[in-house]
Amino acid sequence: MLYPELDTPCLVVDLDVAEQNVRRMQAIADKAGVKVRPHTKTHKSAYFARMQLEVGAKGITCAKLGEAEVMAAAGFDDILIAYPLIGPLKLERLVALARRVRRLIISLDSYEVAEALSIAGTALEKPIEVYLEVDTGLHRVGRTPGDDAIAFGRGLDRFPGIRLAGIMSHAGPTWKAASHDEILAFARQEIAMLTEIKDTLGRPDLEVSVGATPTAHLVGETPGVTEVRPGTYIFGDRNLMGLGLAGEADCAVRVLTTVVSHAVPERAVVDAGSKSLAMDPHRDGGHGHVVGRPLVKVAKLSEEHGVLELPEGLTLQVGQRLEIIPNHVCPAINLFDRMYGVRQSRVQCEIPIEGRGKNQ
Repeated sequence: MLYPELDTPCLVVDLDVAEQNVRRMQAIADKAGVKVRPHTKTHKSAYFARMQLEVGAKGITCAKLGEAEVMAAAGFDDILIAYPLIGPLKLERLVALARRVRRLIISLDSYEVAEALSIAGTALEKPIEVYLEVDTGLHRVGRTPGDDAIAFGRGLDRFPGIRLAGIMSHAGPTWKAASHDEILAFARQEIAMLTEIKDTLGRPDLEVSVGATPTAHLVGETPGVTEVRPGTYIFGDRNLMGLGLAGEADCAVRVLTTVVSHAVPERAVVDAGSKSLAMDPHRDGGHGHVVGRPLVKVAKLSEEHGVLELPEGLTLQVGQRLEIIPNHVCPAINLFDRMYGVRQSRVQCEIPIEGRGKNQ
């Protein structure tokens, strides 16, 4: 039986594989002379953020203020919050956080956020560093590349409590790319957009910060990047497998689950449903990759049930344990309080997920 000392469903992370993934990315960035500022929204854990910094990362990225507060409490003192912050409650917490850390950076794409952050920076008697976010194709947040972003960047000069420190984007569209060439073409176009803004502003000091695991390994082929913010690379997931950027053996995190029903030959049910695997879609359908059994499809999820479609002739046993690689590892991790670190298929430690649920 797989990990008989663990109850299911639970998260298991192979520490050797995670370390290997971190070292591989750091080596690529080091060779290109690019800083790594990993996104902690993937693991939400001080344990893994510490691993990333020990290997060579220069700081961390957080998705929300709550995640940043968790990381600051754990001793991390160079934090980018890649999210615009607005409202008096957020700014009160922001000022308190800024007083606790050595360096804090906030992304923005509006004058409303710039004004609010400037008020906070004035209260701190130290300008808050900001990254100008540019929409390079995801169409989520960010200024439009070219004249709009350039004009916005210049307009930030009128806010004395902030200091423009960089230009950033997120290469989200590459998660749907059909080939390596398509990913590379997008990465090069993205960098051209960002460096045009930097050059036109006449600010050679600005960081050019890009985020997305699919493009992070291409920094040696995209000159102009000064910082990368990959997240998923540390663990891998089925989405990365679908892009050809990870194999089963490169995916460090699996949901350990138990077969609880096999009432008909073509179907089995496991105890990992949407509360364990999350509901993120995959280009090929299904809700995860069953380790060692690629023909088994995680066909349907309800809250507590994962329905497996079995190929003809395959039989599972009620009580049998399986490992499932989630489609998207980040939201799956947010569903658990802890992970279990393993080496050589032996449980080594329990790792708290301190940033879980820190959505505010």
